[in-house]
Amino acid sequence: MALWARVQQLHGEALQQVGMAYQDAFPIDVRCALAPWIEEQNWAELDPDNPQHDIYIAQVVNAFFSELENKLASVEDFLMRIKLTEAANEFRAKYSSQPQQLVRVIKHCLNTEMRIVQHAEDFMRGVSSAIHLAPDPVQEINLALDKLRQKAQESGEDLRKMLQCQEAFVIQYQESSKRQAQMQQSQDVDFITKAQKEKHLYDAAVRNQIQELIRLRMKLIDGFHSTFMDLNELQKRVLDTELIKWKRAQQLAGNGEPFLNNLDQIQEWCEALADIIWQNRQQIRQVETLASQVPLNIPGNVMEKLPVLNNQITGLLSSLVTSTFIIEKQPPQVLKTNTRFAATVRLLVGSKLSVYMTPPQVKVTIISEAQAIALLKNDKVGPGEASGEILNNMGTMEYHQATRQLSVSFRNLQLRKIKRAEKKGTESVMDEKFSLLFQSQFKVGGGELVFQVWTLSLPVVVIVHGNQDPHAWATITWDNAFAEPGRVPFQVPEKVSWKEVADVLNTKLKKANTGRSLSEDNLQFLAGKVFRSSGFIDPSAMVTWSQFCKEPLPERNFTFWEWFYATMKVTREHLKHLWTDGLIIGFIGRHQAEEMLLKKCTGTFLLRFSDSEAGGVTIAWVTDSQTREGQEVLMIQPFTSRDFTIRPLADRIYDLKHLLFLYPDIPKDQAFGKYYTPYTGDSNANGYVRPVLVTHLPAAGAQFPEVDYDLLNMEFAPEVDEPVDFSSINVCDLVAYTHTS
Repeated sequence: MALWARVQQLHGEALQQVGMAYQDAFPIDVRCALAPWIEEQNWAELDPDNPQHDIYIAQVVNAFFSELENKLASVEDFLMRIKLTEAANEFRAKYSSQPQQLVRVIKHCLNTEMRIVQHAEDFMRGVSSAIHLAPDPVQEINLALDKLRQKAQESGEDLRKMLQCQEAFVIQYQESSKRQAQMQQSQDVDFITKAQKEKHLYDAAVRNQIQELIRLRMKLIDGFHSTFMDLNELQKRVLDTELIKWKRAQQLAGNGEPFLNNLDQIQEWCEALADIIWQNRQQIRQVETLASQVPLNIPGNVMEKLPVLNNQITGLLSSLVTSTFIIEKQPPQVLKTNTRFAATVRLLVGSKLSVYMTPPQVKVTIISEAQAIALLKNDKVGPGEASGEILNNMGTMEYHQATRQLSVSFRNLQLRKIKRAEKKGTESVMDEKFSLLFQSQFKVGGGELVFQVWTLSLPVVVIVHGNQDPHAWATITWDNAFAEPGRVPFQVPEKVSWKEVADVLNTKLKKANTGRSLSEDNLQFLAGKVFRSSGFIDPSAMVTWSQFCKEPLPERNFTFWEWFYATMKVTREHLKHLWTDGLIIGFIGRHQAEEMLLKKCTGTFLLRFSDSEAGGVTIAWVTDSQTREGQEVLMIQPFTSRDFTIRPLADRIYDLKHLLFLYPDIPKDQAFGKYYTPYTGDSNANGYVRPVLVTHLPAAGAQFPEVDYDLLNMEFAPEVDEPVDFSSINVCDLVAYTHTS
């Protein structure tokens, strides 16, 4: 069901939340009018903070304008036509020069819709099967926030009562004092008697007010302490569990893991915490002020707890602000010098506490692993301690009212030079990790509090040439996969189990090549390469960092990772659809390929990744032996990316007429036909006929002609009444016939 259709089924608070998501920046009438078109676009692939997407974003936004204007022509409702006309004019004026902002707004609205719909649907499912379901963390946190809001409201009521009580106390105390003064000045016995009675009444009321003030102050202090404990526990859950989980998922996404980006939900929680903490802090300070106006002797030094509570609640606020300064979009983890790159940082409580009233400046620097360790110990980096020079490294955070986000997108960062540490032993520059440090200063509560904040990017490896890519990605892949939360930067284990490595390899290849996972046979083949063994590899066997990417494979000048990386690259760039369709076995050894093919008929072939050339693809096929009786398996010299740039693999297979059936017995035209490049032979604008380079193997074993079905029908004509459809006959039998005939 379409998302908008699911939205229209919402009720009550959920429906109100959707309405609140659509403000002046993007009217809900436009969402309704263009619902099908909006949901057909692949918004997830559009990154408004990536300069490389600017051209495509402009095209999509122009298409949006056109779609909206076309819709105007078909709308019959007069009021709706007026609303859409106004929206179209506003969109043109506001977003024509900044299409990226419109994409941000639409993505935010759609993400909000999806989150609300999913929560509502999960809740309905939970109502019907609550006994069998584990607790929903979203519902638990929202419930805890509701309880804290209720507590803050109750404290506010008690604070108002205390203020009224204290005001009444002051009035009654003043009246009592006034009567006392009148008695001392008067000589009238009747007046003095009357004044004494009134003073006794006022004194009794004062005593009652004092007792009530003491009770309310003690109740408020107990309530503040209870609220602080609950806030502290909930904030730890949001920051130390949910936000850390998001950061870990963001890191794993660097290896290709699916990334459920629930940052908007986390921001809602953080904003709610900020509201409650600030409200609680203001209440504590009000009680302090009122208590200083009317000092009372309360047993147990209860009032001394107020400054402590004030410090504790301010500490919570400090932790919340500094922890929610996060990198929403990480810089590239393999960073090439003198190449433009982008990153985005965001403050999750930016719409609260008046932070955006004084737009903060953010500075970006690059620091080494040793400097990152020192930073975590000392909470600061000294001036001039950067490990490199970054251009365009200053930015101002902007508040986007439509998304309620305070963020800054660095779109034109560029690393000009890097200062490296001395290498030890077999270390290379691709083993060295750096991190981008983002620093800022936030003024909270109109400047009442000032926080120095910083955050570190995921580890990056700095390279100067493209041929350093493979080893650099080995370092990053290992770090992303096996980094422990809370580690010392940027420590990783020296060895991990083969099962963990296999999962990483599967994820990397799956992301690169549109979804096809590695089979158990594929993984056993890869395990054999890693461990330099042909036997069965136990999943719990440990793989060292050196085996993974340092030690060359036997009789080769490349490592396991370099071989696997080159395989991923050639598959992603030239063989993606063939791999996805299962036409490439790929991860299979030479001897196993020979055993499989020798059981098949002549002309059967398969595609495998070369053992001898990283990134090479070879075709193995079975043919009649030229030197002995029976069959033999021949293998073509591996094709590489350079070859596929000249002529695609499917066309090369078409060229080689002796390749008849893809293993086990699929006719090659059936398997690869849709990937052949059609050739018309038409002349181009200059009057020349375009030539085609055709793959040819002279003396490549037994050469089998194409099957001439017309000739076969002529031979069978005397014995049959009508022509035979030989293409439907078992292919292996047909080849056997044509060869013997």
